[in-house]
Formats: sequence, structure tokens, C-alpha cells
Amino acid sequence: MNPLRTRRSALQAFGSATLLAASATVTSAAAAVADERTSSPSVLLDWYNTTAVTIAAAGAATQITNSRTWAVSWLAAARATRQVPPGVGRRDFQDAALASAVHDALVELIPSRARELDTVLGTTLDRIPDGPAKSKGAAAGAREARLVLASREGDGLDPASVNAPFTVPPAAPGVWQPTPPAYAPAVQYGNRLARPFLLDSPDQYRLPAPPAPDSARYRADLAEVRAYGAVNSTARTERQTGTATFWFGSSLTLYTEPLRVAVARSQRSTPAQAALVALFHIAAVDTQIATSDTKYAYLRWRPVTAIRTGAIDPDPEWSPLHITPAHPDYPSGHNTYAGAAETVLTLSGPRTAPFELTSPTAPGVTRTYTAWSQLSQDNLDARVYSGIHTRSADEAGLVLGKRVAGHALHNAERLFDVR
Repeated sequence: MNPLRTRRSALQAFGSATLLAASATVTSAAAAVADERTSSPSVLLDWYNTTAVTIAAAGAATQITNSRTWAVSWLAAARATRQVPPGVGRRDFQDAALASAVHDALVELIPSRARELDTVLGTTLDRIPDGPAKSKGAAAGAREARLVLASREGDGLDPASVNAPFTVPPAAPGVWQPTPPAYAPAVQYGNRLARPFLLDSPDQYRLPAPPAPDSARYRADLAEVRAYGAVNSTARTERQTGTATFWFGSSLTLYTEPLRVAVARSQRSTPAQAALVALFHIAAVDTQIATSDTKYAYLRWRPVTAIRTGAIDPDPEWSPLHITPAHPDYPSGHNTYAGAAETVLTLSGPRTAPFELTSPTAPGVTRTYTAWSQLSQDNLDARVYSGIHTRSADEAGLVLGKRVAGHALHNAERLFDVR
């Protein structure tokens, strides 16, 4: 019996303690795709950097589509590098297989970058001695890229499908409405209609309903956002404003460096390192699907709508520090992403040596982290200080992300089995 599946029932329990305990057993999800010999990380990190640059330069406008690109490319790499045939050099085979897999998948998904990708592939292959290891590795990578791409065809994660039209319901207390200043149409509704990588269905881990608008918890949440999230807040400290601004950017962008740190510091083999990258983004895709399912199931209004029009001392002039994204409040998407990321990164241990992180929304600012949970905590607080989420939406987001990522890790072998 697959040991990853025997623990699946443990994931039904709510809360991070259970999930972190489950994550400790899931280290085998990466180890199972590896042998014990660690090859040089240079080719792997070269292609990690190449993937990040390719997506930054010409990726899709939708975050989940870019997460899918990472997932497809690196799933192909993880599968290709684990199937070393007898009689060839392991390291040379795996380096050629990884480069070929990631290259071919990226060229298919982002063809505008084909020339640049071809150049990087040529450089990689030129470093590998000619022979059976190189030729068979390149062939294995190409084969797995084709198979993974074919398996994900029509999964509904293209930009047009992701932003499928959504009909806004009539205004009512607690019900989401387009928010100022643009009052833009809802986005990401189509995520909940997409095909996950490992979830049984988009609603598998749907959260319970958010606190009722007239509940004590919601009133406290709203009071906190009103005080600390206002554009002209006198309660928010300079450090809190900095946290809000630093973490206002794309989660995909902000977590690219922490994942690279985890991979670069790993002592595992090339297949295990590739699997870590793949699993991170597979969990990210499934988490974003689950997030949109819960968001559009409950349609909770955003704080700016509640504060401006709510029955409790409305303030029509109140504005958040940052512009509110065009989708419902509950749960926070940044925090579901953070919860999933923390769960996968914790496979390498809950803490790491200090590393520096920068943010495109806070130019010139560098923050230092030593634990993956610190990223989650800053994400949680940031969305309150930005004035765009309630704390209950943030906390629920972390729980959902951890649950979905735990499911992905426990069922990983369904994807890594080579047919």
C-alpha cells in the first residue's frame, strides 16, 4: 500500500498542527522520486532561473496560468530525471533530461521565448559530454514534456477560462459587489471550473461559511480593518505600512526566491529537487482553484463595501491603503497561497538559514527571514494593513492552503509514477 495515501484521512482534521505533522511524513513524496546520490545543482538552478525569467518576461496575465507553467515544466523534469537507464552516467543523463523537459514544456507554453530557451538549452547540452547518457537523457526529457503537456490539455487554466464571466448578484448586506475606484468586473471566477492536478474536485476542501455580518467576530474584524487599513490610518505603524506594501505584489513572484532558497540548500538528488519545485506549483494551482471555489460559494463583500455602506456607522469616504482586488473577500488568496507554500517548503524543515527577500511593490526594501511561517504571518497581517481583507478571511486562507497542499503531497505519486 502506498504510505502517502494511508495518511490521507488525517487531512480531514482542521488546523495547521495536523497538517504540519502530516507534512513530516510526506518527505518521502520527494525522496520516492530520488536516489541517494546528489548531483550538481548547477543545471537545475540554471533552469530554475530560466523558468522564472521566461515567465516574468512573457508569461500570462493570470497568476494561476503561470503557476501551471511551472507545474507542467517541472513535473516533466522530475519524471524524466528519475528514469535513469542502466549503463549510463547518472548525472549526465539527469542534467540532459531536466534541461530537455523544462525547455520543451516552456517552448510549448511560451513560444515567444523559444529563441532564448534554445540558447540556454544549447549551453546546457554543450557542457555535457556526448554519449548515450546525454542523448537518452534529452530524449527522456522531451518524452515526459509531451506526456505532461498532453495530460493537461484543456484543463481550463488558460487566461480566458480563468476569467470566465461572472454575473454580480443584487446588492445586499454581506454580498460582494465591484469595488472602487474602478468597480471592475469580478476576476478568477473560472478558476473554480478548472481541472485540478490532484484535488478530487474544486470544492473538496471548501471552507465553512465566514462569520455572519452581524456577528461579534465580523464586527471586530471590520473595526480592525477600518482602523489599521485606512489610507490615512493613524493607528498603523510605519513597520505595518511597510509589511502591507512589501506583500502587496504577486504571490507567485514573491515566493519564487524562497522556493529557490529551499532548492539550492537541499542536499537531495536532482529528481527530488525537481519534484520539490513541481509539487510547490502543483499545490499552488490546486490551492488557487480551491480558493476561487470558496470565494464564489460565499461571495463575501470586501471591507471597503462593508465600511462605506454597512449598517454599522457607515463611512462613505473611507478608502483602503491599497486598491482592492476584484473578487470576494473570503478567503484571502494571498494567504491560501502562503499556507500552501509554507506546507511544501516545510518539507525541508520549518526553519532555514537567514535569507534576504525583495519585493517589486517595495523597491529598495530587503527583508530577512529564517522560517517559512514568518512569510505566512507577514502575509496574514499585510492584507489587513492594506485594508483589503478581514483577519478571519486571512486566517481561513492559511488553513485552506495548508489543507490543499497537504493533499497534494500525500497524493504526489499519482503524478510522479512514470508510465
